[in-house]
This record gives sequence, C-alpha cells and structure tokens, in this order.
Amino acid sequence: QKQLEESGGGLVQPGGSLRLSCAASGFTLRNYVVKWYRQTPGKEREWVATITNIDIAEYDESVKGRFTISKDNDQKTVYLQMRSLKPEDTAVYLCNARLAWGSTQYWGQGTQVTVSP
Repeated sequence: QKQLEESGGGLVQPGGSLRLSCAASGFTLRNYVVKWYRQTPGKEREWVATITNIDIAEYDESVKGRFTISKDNDQKTVYLQMRSLKPEDTAVYLCNARLAWGSTQYWGQGTQVTVSP
C-alpha cells in the first residue's frame, strides 16, 4: 500500500528547532513533487515549502531563511528542517506528494508542531 507518514512534530520553545520527516512507503519520491503544508483550526491550509522531482526548493515568504526542505538520497524521505521557530508556526504540518507529470498524489495524516514558552 502506498502512503505517506509525517513524524518529528512536538512542543518546542520559541527560537527552537525541529526536523519533520515525510516518509513514503510502497513507492519512492523520485518522480514526485513534495510539498509541506500547515493548518490551524479556523484557517485555510497554508503552503510552506516545495521540493521538486529535480530538487528545486521553494518557500513561502513567512518561512524563507528559517526552514529548509530536503530529500534523502534514497528518495523515500523528505525533511523539513525548521529553525528559529515562532509561536505563529504552530500548526499541524502535512506533506503531499504529487507525481511530477500526472495527477496521482498522496497525503499524510499530519504531525503537530506547537511553539510555546
């Protein structure tokens, strides 16, 4: 069965760091565009970062310079390294993988990130 699973969330103080993982099972991410999103209650899902099938990274302005998206050499895991975290980064973080030349896509269940003193 093909699926994505996020991990690495937790509670961290402002200014701290976390690394989220988005692991694919049943397939590799080699030909997929992977995006991280975040969602808080009452707000629309917000795009955070993208890494393309040719490893081009893009970021929302709110996280640029603080977050880094990367892909493992085995092409099965995408990471989101988050630094200098702020309370407004608190959200459920979800990853999405969409085939670069098609409509096939997968979503993970999400991992909670809470930034609080």
